[in-house]
Amino acid sequence: MKGFIKTIKKTKTSPKNKLAPLIIPRAEHTISRSAINRNALKVLYRLHEAGFNAYLVGGCVRDLLLGHTPKDFDIATNARPEEIRRLFKNCRLIGKRFRLAHILFGHDIIEVATFRTHHENAQEAQGKSHQGMIVRDNVYGTIEDDAVRRDFRINALYYNIADYSIVDFVGGMQDIKEKVLHMIGDPTKRFHEDPVRLLRAVRFLAKLNINITPETEEPLMQLGHLLDHVSAARLFQEVLKIFQGGATLATIHLLQKYGLISKLFIYSNASKVLLNAALANTDQRISEGKTVSPAFLFAVILWHPVSEQVTQLQTSQVPVYLAFEKALQHIIKQQTERLTIPRLMQLSIREICLLQHRFTYRRGRQPYRLLEHPRFRAGYDLLLLRAQTGEPVQELAEWWQQFYSAMPEQREKMLHEMQQSANPKKKRKGNKNRKSSKTGNNSTLA
Repeated sequence: MKGFIKTIKKTKTSPKNKLAPLIIPRAEHTISRSAINRNALKVLYRLHEAGFNAYLVGGCVRDLLLGHTPKDFDIATNARPEEIRRLFKNCRLIGKRFRLAHILFGHDIIEVATFRTHHENAQEAQGKSHQGMIVRDNVYGTIEDDAVRRDFRINALYYNIADYSIVDFVGGMQDIKEKVLHMIGDPTKRFHEDPVRLLRAVRFLAKLNINITPETEEPLMQLGHLLDHVSAARLFQEVLKIFQGGATLATIHLLQKYGLISKLFIYSNASKVLLNAALANTDQRISEGKTVSPAFLFAVILWHPVSEQVTQLQTSQVPVYLAFEKALQHIIKQQTERLTIPRLMQLSIREICLLQHRFTYRRGRQPYRLLEHPRFRAGYDLLLLRAQTGEPVQELAEWWQQFYSAMPEQREKMLHEMQQSANPKKKRKGNKNRKSSKTGNNSTLA
């Protein structure tokens, strides 16, 4: 009994250490239910009506307060995953590191998580790796615990469906007002727990156009090596978020600033101008609600490393086409060691880059075959970008622009001119023969 009481005292939260939340009533904040996903509202209300606590949490609350449109609406609750599944027939439980409930509304998925506590409360063998990185976080707790274990203060705000207030345990509202990124707890320790937070910090700075506190920024310069211990599959998912986040150019610049870009990409400084042009175009497309192609962006990033490898191989008297094949094989292999790029996307990257060489084939039926290539448009866009950023392919790009938009008769004329220009000696010899024949005929007639 004494041991049991001792255990209770150890685990009981001390009143002195208990966090006193700041409650911001509905009248004092700008979040309206009309701006919240209706399926998220359905989930919140059902949890609340069943007697559970239910909050919008994280990025959606942050974005709504900053005037952005949230991409996802995540919910936190004191209901356990099995209890959530009993409430929702359209619920699916996922996750090994931490159990999550996905409530499915067609293609719309609302993620519901049970409040988590500090990972230190997990068994040590399960909680951390020898680098200090959290490998298992499946420990339930209170809303106070859940707030403190989140990464940045602006991501630890809770919208309470019970009274439409905002609950703030860590000073997130103050950071929202000041537009600053501030880590909860010791930044170095928190980055060691999950190195992906390095990339998240950079992404938030770019996406939200905010500042960062000096104590949070300093480890960004020093802890990039921690990303070596993150799985290539997880890093690939983070890169997709960067490509599709709408502030891709600013994010890449910050990755360069903090020395993190080489942890993600086979990157050459020669790619900088080309990449800037491609990413500016990508951000423009996202702002217009258009789709972007990760394969195309990977092809842009890898183009200069590939072309540099081709140049080295050509010094060994390797034919150009074979040099391209070998260079692509080598560079894509190196890239996939850092990011687990799906095979289909690897094939697209390879074809986009290989088209840069095939565009030099402008005789016979080759141009028509290239127009029908499934990656023609992506390869064509890369060719135009290369010309715009100063590579010596201006004449080639202009020819393809004209051929692409020309009528059939004009295309045939262009191909004929290319054939003639490719065989000037044959043309002159033909003219000479015709002249000699004409002279002979005149002599005979005379």
